[in-house]
Amino acid sequence: MVLKVDDFLRREINRRQFLGRSACQAASVAAGVVSLATSAPAGPNERLHVAVLGVRNRGRELAGLLAARPDVEVRVLCDVDAGVFPAAVAAVVEQGRPAPQCERDVRRVLEHPQIDAVFIATPDHSHVPLAKLACQAGKDVYLESPATWCVGEGPELVNVVRQTRRIVQCGVQERSSQALQAALAVVRGGQLGKVHLVRAWTVHRRKPIPPKPDTPPPVDLDYAAWLGSAPPRPFNANRYHFNWRWYWDYGGGELAFWGSHWLDLARLGLELSWPRRIAAAGSVLPASTSTETPDALTVQFDCGAATVLWEHRLSSNHGVEGRSAGVAFYGERGVLILDRGGWKVYDGEPLHGTASVKEMEAAHLENFLECVRSRAIPVAPVADAVISAGWCHLGNLSYRLRRELRFDAERLTCPDTPEAAALLSRSSQDV
Repeated sequence: MVLKVDDFLRREINRRQFLGRSACQAASVAAGVVSLATSAPAGPNERLHVAVLGVRNRGRELAGLLAARPDVEVRVLCDVDAGVFPAAVAAVVEQGRPAPQCERDVRRVLEHPQIDAVFIATPDHSHVPLAKLACQAGKDVYLESPATWCVGEGPELVNVVRQTRRIVQCGVQERSSQALQAALAVVRGGQLGKVHLVRAWTVHRRKPIPPKPDTPPPVDLDYAAWLGSAPPRPFNANRYHFNWRWYWDYGGGELAFWGSHWLDLARLGLELSWPRRIAAAGSVLPASTSTETPDALTVQFDCGAATVLWEHRLSSNHGVEGRSAGVAFYGERGVLILDRGGWKVYDGEPLHGTASVKEMEAAHLENFLECVRSRAIPVAPVADAVISAGWCHLGNLSYRLRRELRFDAERLTCPDTPEAAALLSRSSQDV
């Protein structure tokens, strides 16, 4: 099968690929095991064979969670940074499983005939390029949130998923929490009365990120491949591991990081699609002058019958409604507040429930793997995920342009704001 390799993968694989394979081989030898590259592919009732793309933080966690399941075999780990392989291999081996293969070139992973599904936990700007290639290669996809890096990527991803008929689940684990879904059922069932206002937020302290000079990239890193479709620029440690999310070329800041979760629940509770008007205001704190995304931000989403408010603050531990992060539905007959620990109704019928991050995580993976086998639609389908991510992108766009936006949901444009077109899609940004 010949893959259509776009600009994301046309970067030359340089000599550091050899170093990456050597590092992974060393990790495997240290674990005392060998890879299973030649084993037979899984049948419909057998163990699923998976690969994890991007294995430093979240990808390493996923590798460990998957390795703990008897119905899954983690066959391949893929990353452009060879330095992250040993810890990721250890996460699998610690579950009593064979060490997976390690690969620097994602094309080799997607050409692997025995891989049933891939888990994508790379930086945001590479989510859609990798997911599209995986679908075209016949792999099902678990895609970490946010699903997209910009609004314009949404239709591209949805179309590829439909054309290839692949199963794609987005990593908004709250959708698999029975407790939180029960809370949303209370909202939709009318127990709160009319809900005209929803508030979503995350508040916590993040360490300042002072400026650093540009340097040569680490010897273990294929930096050109890491940049992918992002604009070329010298390597800077501040824009790399984890902190990449605070720079527009690669992520959408705290709003994309956590808003893709909490705004998703806000949308589900009121069964909302796209907002019609968006107004944002925020600032970058002086102590974090090397970053680009706002450290403090408020966004108002006008959805007609209801308004949704977003707030994040990265310099305080004093949260909203007594919680560091969550969603509040303000109804005429009560207020429902939820977070990852559970939910409770105030000033109304005394309803409540307890949630568990561990349980929702396990249930979300279970739902995806079951859908891979049954070909059913997962609980977090890509068509929904791109809208929730899109809300985050629109909030950031209003902040960056310093003006209120009117959004045309059919055309995915801001008709009154021509300058918005340059930030709505990847192609418009000429990257």
